[in-house]
Amino acid sequence: MSLQSDYRRPALQPLSVRTRDMTAAWRHVDWVIVAVVSALTLIGFALVHSASRQFETGSMLPRQLVFALMSVGVMAAVAAIDYRRIIAKAQWVYLGSLLLLVAVLVPGVSKTVNGTQGWFDLGVFSFQPAETAKLATIVMLAALLGGDRIASRPLRLVASLALVGLPVGMVMVQPDLGSALVFVFIGAGVMFVGGIRGRYLVALAAIAVLGVVGILNSGALDDYQQDRLTTFVQERCPGNEDACYNVRQAEIAVSSGGLTGYGYGRGPQTTGRFVPEQQTDFIFTVAGEEFGFAGSALIIGLFAVLIWRMWYAAMVAPDPQGRLICVGVMVMCMFHLFENIGMSIGMMPVTGIPLPFISYGGSCFFFTSVAVHERASVDFRGGRLLEQKKQQLSRGPTTTR
Repeated sequence: MSLQSDYRRPALQPLSVRTRDMTAAWRHVDWVIVAVVSALTLIGFALVHSASRQFETGSMLPRQLVFALMSVGVMAAVAAIDYRRIIAKAQWVYLGSLLLLVAVLVPGVSKTVNGTQGWFDLGVFSFQPAETAKLATIVMLAALLGGDRIASRPLRLVASLALVGLPVGMVMVQPDLGSALVFVFIGAGVMFVGGIRGRYLVALAAIAVLGVVGILNSGALDDYQQDRLTTFVQERCPGNEDACYNVRQAEIAVSSGGLTGYGYGRGPQTTGRFVPEQQTDFIFTVAGEEFGFAGSALIIGLFAVLIWRMWYAAMVAPDPQGRLICVGVMVMCMFHLFENIGMSIGMMPVTGIPLPFISYGGSCFFFTSVAVHERASVDFRGGRLLEQKKQQLSRGPTTTR
């Protein structure tokens, strides 16, 4: 069954969330998703505590618990909202996210972390508007490609490129190469399923490669970011050993774990704090070192189930817009997974992409949770629609006298 949207399919009328059957919402909850996200979150708690318990300020686990509790209520609310209400206001959601990306570049308003000016300091925690923009871009692309506002395919392509290009350009000013790559892959996935022809995407991929080469030679990236990419492409250190340090220490941690690892809290690389940013970007190295191949395989397996359920939700979505939302969230999670684990084992360049539900950090945890449960909103309405069809079929054809 193809995921590509069929634009001849008529739009469905919004289904009301309120129903006399109060158990309807619970019947259509994807409990597999709930179980997988809960398991990944609990694993993340353990790994964050192990990676940060040696810090002078103490473990970061209490703050991560606060982030998780804040996310629970919002996730339930998002899952209950009809996603078509959000689609109807997609342009305002998208515009608001762009305004946040502009505001974060204002000196004195935001703070700089590891050379990237991409966070608002709210005192208790920091907020990264790029995470909001990812969700807004998915919603806006779904509204454009899943609707009938623009009938011309070339115009759809141009509009889609503009919707993706604006946030990419803004995050590159920060500069944040990792987030820019996430936007690119989200756009490619949604555009492909949304009906943009494959040959156009291949041409765009070639242009993107040339753009990366141009960025490397333009001086837009900081020196440490250029060194990371040069190290990955040339497989050697670009003049200074510091550029290779993160990757080497991460590879040592993962490879030394063996089949079952050293045991929780006993990893020498973790306890010795040899891996920089291990509680965020390199959280997977804690799992590889302390729980070995078995623990790493468990995490990858849980993510595989999560991606499978998102793909299933896209297949049964009641309309093209819901399908594209599911695809966008699925592609976003897939890229985070492949990039984070890949850079921990030396197969991908270091770009500062966190591992969803596991890495420490409020913005990524919060907005990834919201994205996954927005997909639950699509799944809920798809389940309601399938249930209604089954009831109609069970009654049989109606006859008139």
